[in-house]
Amino acid sequence: MASATSGSIPEIKVTRTTSAPPPLTRPATPASYVSSVDPPDHTRIERSSFDLVEKMHYVFVKVVKAGSLPTNGNPTVKIAVAGGVCFDATEIPLRDPPDSPLAPQWYRLEGGGAHRGDLMLATWIGTQADEAFPDSWKSDAAGNLVNSRAKIYLSPKLWYLRASVLEAQDILPLTALKEGSFQMKAQLGFQVQKTKASVSRNGNPSWNEDLMFVAAEPFAEHLIFYLEYRQQKGPVTLGVVGIPLTSIERRVDDRKVISRWFNLEDPKSDKKGYKGRVHLSLCFDGGYHVMDEAAHVCSDYRPTARQLWKPPVGTLELGIIGCKNLLPMKTINSKGSTDAYTVAKYGSKWVRTRTVSDSLDPKWNEQYTWKVYDPCTVLTIGVFDSWGALDIDSGKEATRPDFRMGKVRIRVSTLETGKVYKNTYPLVMLGNSGVQKMGELEVAVRFVRAAPTLDFLHVYSQPLLPLMHHIKPLGMPQQEMLRSTSVKILAAHLSRSEPPLRSEVVRYMLDADSHTFSMRKVRANWSRIVNVLSCLIDMVRWIEDTRMWKNPTATVLVHALLVMLVWFPDLIIPTLAFYVFAIGVWNYRFRSKEKLPHFCPKMSLADSVDRDELDEEFDTMPSTRSPDIIRTRYDKLRAVGARVQNILGDVATQGERVQALVTWRDPRATAIFVGLCLMVAFVLYLVPPKMIAMAFGFYYFRHPLFRDRMPSPALNFFRRLPSLSDKIM
Repeated sequence: MASATSGSIPEIKVTRTTSAPPPLTRPATPASYVSSVDPPDHTRIERSSFDLVEKMHYVFVKVVKAGSLPTNGNPTVKIAVAGGVCFDATEIPLRDPPDSPLAPQWYRLEGGGAHRGDLMLATWIGTQADEAFPDSWKSDAAGNLVNSRAKIYLSPKLWYLRASVLEAQDILPLTALKEGSFQMKAQLGFQVQKTKASVSRNGNPSWNEDLMFVAAEPFAEHLIFYLEYRQQKGPVTLGVVGIPLTSIERRVDDRKVISRWFNLEDPKSDKKGYKGRVHLSLCFDGGYHVMDEAAHVCSDYRPTARQLWKPPVGTLELGIIGCKNLLPMKTINSKGSTDAYTVAKYGSKWVRTRTVSDSLDPKWNEQYTWKVYDPCTVLTIGVFDSWGALDIDSGKEATRPDFRMGKVRIRVSTLETGKVYKNTYPLVMLGNSGVQKMGELEVAVRFVRAAPTLDFLHVYSQPLLPLMHHIKPLGMPQQEMLRSTSVKILAAHLSRSEPPLRSEVVRYMLDADSHTFSMRKVRANWSRIVNVLSCLIDMVRWIEDTRMWKNPTATVLVHALLVMLVWFPDLIIPTLAFYVFAIGVWNYRFRSKEKLPHFCPKMSLADSVDRDELDEEFDTMPSTRSPDIIRTRYDKLRAVGARVQNILGDVATQGERVQALVTWRDPRATAIFVGLCLMVAFVLYLVPPKMIAMAFGFYYFRHPLFRDRMPSPALNFFRRLPSLSDKIM
């Protein structure tokens, strides 16, 4: 068995390959792989596409089988009594792909006593580009467990299932039913939805409602409908029908689906009995994109139906180099330890690096690629600490969740074509105690464009979501409900893989808990709004300063510009376009030359947030805090709600005043406004518009000496208009 070596190679006993017995003719058996780090004096590396990460040399040992052992049974690869084989590391051959793998051969075991055995193996030196690397046991892995190896996962294909519940017929006689209503309940796995209650007097209730579900291939479940009769004592199930998903048709557009009648059966008896029938229209809507990520950080917008996919526009390459200065996440034998691994998600492809055992500076140097169908998408990379090896070593089942250590998001549209971005990102986590830096993650990213330039630029003019989202849009509450369902299905599916991708990892990567209430996010979003409006505020302030003649030269130039635009109105739009062009060119000098955007604790208000607000943000639903703390939070929320309420009231008041101009709520005000409109119409008909615009412009920019300090008559008139606020109780 090969072992890791570094620095100078000690003198070891070598079993010469020339003295090995000739290969025996035995049937081939499945092989296992063992790899360990090779000394750094091997400078030649094989040709591969692993150019974003550092080449790591490994000694590969392919152990095939053993023969002529002194005992029967199931010997392990690690030979302790039967003997072993030693190699000089400098004599191990270097494999240079695309050369085929080295053929294993038989070696006589040394030091095994009188009854020696034979061991078939092959050993060579390669890098992580070798095809044996993913399935090999690593010398730095956590206990050499299968669950600690690097793996690639694919999300199951998700469909939106549309169930249109139309009507029911031949229900129980009306004499057997008292006052009540009918309701249809549909269940698919853990998903349960109900229609509205329908009151029927002729025994044929109707609903005409659409129920949406999320289903994952392969379809092995049944969609079950229950007809319930609702009364004061509670609902009573009158009939049930189960429909296998494999019998439901698929569509890629909004064409009409043929509806069918299904017979209801008695839910209390296994015998088939007619209990009425229900009219349903069922289909899989392949024209939608099933959302599993938040809309602003989505990594894929393709519809479910493959025939609607467009060709990829490029390739995204990610090199996961390693981490630095990780915090110890667990204590073993009074020593801090971290078993870190990295997960990256883009589209339906998930990648998981191997788990590096007991290292605060793990090195992975693994490289992965994805096809890019839309550049306005986001790659998500997360780092986690594994408990699996520790639980298995202690004889327990791996039930403890893997710790989150932070994640990084990279938007593909911010990457220049063909440029390698090799950056180190801080891993930050926000918890009850505030922001904590967990370490640093070093990655290399490159986007390579494959589509022609015009086709690539044409993508920016296309809608993000498929056509069905615009023909038959889904409401925001419905989308969030379906997204939550998709996350649960993905987490359950990936956790059943081998090795499993833990449920808590999937939920963290998909931001499953990102929509919980947070006072910190409310204040952060308000700051974002103020930032966006700052340009408009600066422009209004500049106009006001110009109007007040604080800079006479600028005011005179504005007058000249006003004259030019009024007498040559065709220059207005070109002038505005050229002005925006000049701003864009000017800002090019100040573009960010730093590393790619990352989470900003300052912008998130995470480093200045109150501890009580953090405790509220990470509290469970329902809350587990004491009544006094909840009362304090509620009072604070009421204060914030009162301010929001006043702002909404002010906005509504201004809009109602605009409506009051012509609705005759105030007859005198409306008469004045209507009369002024008639006068303006005559004036504009008789006087050239250029003269009116010139006069208005010069009047607006008149010197403060000729201006009254009181508000203008027009503003006074508008403020006197009535609103509906006096009708609010």
